[in-house]
Amino acid sequence: MSVHPPRFCLRPFSPSSHLHFHSLSHFVEKMSVLPGLLIFIVILTISCKQLGGLVYPEELLNPQETSFPLAPTPNAPTTPPLVPALFVIGDSSVDAGTNNYLPTLARADHLPYGRDFDTHNPTGRFCNGRIPVDYIALRLGLPFVPSYLGQTGAAEDMIQGVNYASAGAGIIYSSGSEMGQHVALAQQVAQLMDTFEQFMLTMGKEAATNLILNSVFYISIGLNDYIHYYLPNVSNVQSLYPPWSFNQFLASTVKQQIKNLYNANVRRVVVIGMAPIGCAPHYLWMYNSQNGECIEEINNMIVEYNFGMRYVVDQLNQELPESSIIFCDVFQGAMDILNNHQQYGFNVTTDACCGFGKYRGWIMCLSPEMACSNAWDHIWWDQFHPTDSVNAILADNIWSSLHAAMCYPMNLKEMLVQSQGQIE
Repeated sequence: MSVHPPRFCLRPFSPSSHLHFHSLSHFVEKMSVLPGLLIFIVILTISCKQLGGLVYPEELLNPQETSFPLAPTPNAPTTPPLVPALFVIGDSSVDAGTNNYLPTLARADHLPYGRDFDTHNPTGRFCNGRIPVDYIALRLGLPFVPSYLGQTGAAEDMIQGVNYASAGAGIIYSSGSEMGQHVALAQQVAQLMDTFEQFMLTMGKEAATNLILNSVFYISIGLNDYIHYYLPNVSNVQSLYPPWSFNQFLASTVKQQIKNLYNANVRRVVVIGMAPIGCAPHYLWMYNSQNGECIEEINNMIVEYNFGMRYVVDQLNQELPESSIIFCDVFQGAMDILNNHQQYGFNVTTDACCGFGKYRGWIMCLSPEMACSNAWDHIWWDQFHPTDSVNAILADNIWSSLHAAMCYPMNLKEMLVQSQGQIE
């Protein structure tokens, strides 16, 4: 049976569609939100010979059309998977390569990103290795989930899951837009609906409905609404919305999107809270933290959002019959790692492994020369993202509360056991 193209699909990157900067002044105008990056690029231009001929800024602005093969899954499971598929919605915390195909500065398609991944090559993941959903997929007995723009679009390529996450994306449509093109929350949900439609046309309505009912949907988004919208006070938003009101708006928007998914037969949902970005190297640098103390002003806002989102999840479980929705408080899990870092085997808690400046939080990770040799010893990989080792710990907590109970009202493993009797 032939399948028509999706109604909604962002155009993949090609050389004719990349970002153009006609002059240095034009570049400055476009990138005024990243003054540190501008200075660093000028330095690279002047002294690239001394720095080993770094060319990553140019590649970020004018990337070549590249083929990104699907990431292989190690030790393919020999037993049937616990669920039919894993579908992922989110931002750079779970982007598996979507932004490789978009004209944007928010890209992780160059080393040292991916250096400790299974292939030892960059895949678009904002990490030295695996991201949390890679570990979750393995727990579910599934292969690594391909990005929506990184596969052919055929139903057979998506039947075990799709990753729609896009770095820079937020709950608010325009969050992160100064970095270039991205796929916001509402757009990702639209892409997901198109995938469902393809399943129904290819598999038939009953089989497609059963697949959707029994699959797991993972949502990790929201930090960019702070990083690129609220904290920079875009459109004077802080005078219009105090933090609690802003958080209520974000949580209510996510709630409505989950209801939209429920109306499309989605039942099993994992909602991930926001991480403690007040402890991220970028904000330690920006707020001039003297001894690596976290920026409590920022973290307090994140705690408020997570509190509100947990309440929303409780409401949804009451309002939506036969739904199994859990909220996992990554802030709580990450702070447990930070506060007990030696027990977890981490010695470096404030500095990123890859970056430039104090705490390596001033300039983004651009080249292998900017990275440490021992990422396993670090909590932070770059300005905002944790290392593979931290992702593994957080994924264990999401799956079974192995290190800390941070999911409510239960962890993913318990949710699947409970919901098996509800969904046929």
